[in-house]
Amino acid sequence: MYQFSYAEIMEDGTAISKDRERQVLDRSIALLKAAMNEPEGTYGKDTVEAVYFTRRVWIRFIEDLGHPENQLDEELRANLISIAIWVLKEIEKIRRRESTNFQGIIDITTIIKDGIK
Repeated sequence: MYQFSYAEIMEDGTAISKDRERQVLDRSIALLKAAMNEPEGTYGKDTVEAVYFTRRVWIRFIEDLGHPENQLDEELRANLISIAIWVLKEIEKIRRRESTNFQGIIDITTIIKDGIK
C-alpha cells in the first residue's frame, strides 16, 4: 500500500483548487459572453445569470483573499482585492442597467484566469 506524504497531498489539493478556480472563471466568462450577445437594450435571462454568477465568484475571491491563511503575498492579495472590487462595481452598474461593460469584465477575468498557474 502506497502512503502519500503530506506535501504530496497538499500539492494535489492546491492543483485541484487552482483547476476549480480556472473552471469557475471560464464559466463566468461564458455567461458574460452570452449576456453580451443578447439584443441591444435587453436585460434577459443570460444577463441575470451572468450578473448573479459573476458577483458570487468575485465575492468569494475577496473572502478567500482576505482569509489570514491565504498564502499569496500580501501585496498581490491587495491588488487582486482591488480588481475584484472593480469587477463588482461594474457588475452592479450592469445590474442597474447603467452599463454594458461586459467586455471589460471578460478581459479582466481572462487575465486573472490565465495567471492562475
